[in-house]
Amino acid sequence: MSLCLVSMKETDQKKIVTAVDEKRLLATATALVDVPSPTCDATAVAARLAEILTADGFEVERPDAGWPKAPAVVTRLHGSSVGRTLQFDGHLDTVHLPFVPASVVDGNLLGLGASDMKGGIAACVEAMRALRDTDALQGGSILLTTHDHHEAPWGDGRQVHGLIEGGFTGDAVLLPEYLAHPLPLAGRGMAVFEVTLSRPGEPVHEVLRPANQPNVVNAGAELVVRLKQLAAELAQSTHPHAGCDTAFVGLLQAGEIYNQSPTTCQVKGTRRWVTPGQVEAVKEQLGSIIERVAQDTGTVAEWHIEVPGDAFHIDETEPIVQCLQAASQQVSGAQLPFGGKPFVDDGNKYSAMAGIPALTHGPHATGAHTTQESVPVSELTRIAQVYALTAARFCPAL
Repeated sequence: MSLCLVSMKETDQKKIVTAVDEKRLLATATALVDVPSPTCDATAVAARLAEILTADGFEVERPDAGWPKAPAVVTRLHGSSVGRTLQFDGHLDTVHLPFVPASVVDGNLLGLGASDMKGGIAACVEAMRALRDTDALQGGSILLTTHDHHEAPWGDGRQVHGLIEGGFTGDAVLLPEYLAHPLPLAGRGMAVFEVTLSRPGEPVHEVLRPANQPNVVNAGAELVVRLKQLAAELAQSTHPHAGCDTAFVGLLQAGEIYNQSPTTCQVKGTRRWVTPGQVEAVKEQLGSIIERVAQDTGTVAEWHIEVPGDAFHIDETEPIVQCLQAASQQVSGAQLPFGGKPFVDDGNKYSAMAGIPALTHGPHATGAHTTQESVPVSELTRIAQVYALTAARFCPAL
């Protein structure tokens, strides 16, 4: 029998659920949201979280994890015996939008970062408090890691890389991003490509351009066509939860006026894939297409490919999946449907780099990447309860 299915008394489960203090949780979330923390500048909010944890009696570590300006915030809760470690991970930085302080309206926490994802981090902290207050963590430990450098294009994910390289990982990790359902057992990898096709010389009126002068707009259009052809071929690579491989162009830009022959054309888009371990193959594939277009059109190509994360698959028999489903059943009366993760988050990095199952499950929140973030306080409470019960099942005494 899986360790996560070791019997838990109904009274013990209720004790953990009851120990989650919604008022205390909301105070923590509000304190974090009230500190501005645009990506690459999360110093103050990291210090605030460290203060909260220290005041609660947790020992705090501050590894720089590749970003000394705002060291990560790490803490642990140990059980009474050896066992598995369950990691909670979240990012403290927010997108670069006008700051909106915290407020509570009609039972919803508002403010920049409320949904993405300071509210989720507060729920993780409250889950640890509930486990500590009830002495419910019989074995193993909980590892909480929080960091900067998450939101692109400002951040490059270096602190997650640094945490993984520094050994700050568990046997499984939960991430409270704003995805309440389905429970994602698969997700696509993503590469972001930026291409500049250029020709020598200066911009010129269309009627004055030499007949043999390369046309960068045509070159950009040709690249779009070939990527469209690639997309048609990729549609055959599918996964029941993650969907299919794709190639997408979202920007084609050149020139200053309708009858000018410009010197550069930009093409930007994404390439997504469902099979893990394809990062280098994808880079090679895109690079080959770009260089062939440049050669065929007489232009020069400069290009850059950024990979926020690789694809991942998680087996539904994994202990962490079973533990979370049992916790969801206890808290909400139903297990979660399985599905795919529509976006790339830090779970993709933990799956690919640390080789551990990474489950994204957070509050049903809205307004991420806008100034209208909103999360029901009841959803933060639910996540704290689910995470605490999941941990109690995942970390039994061995």
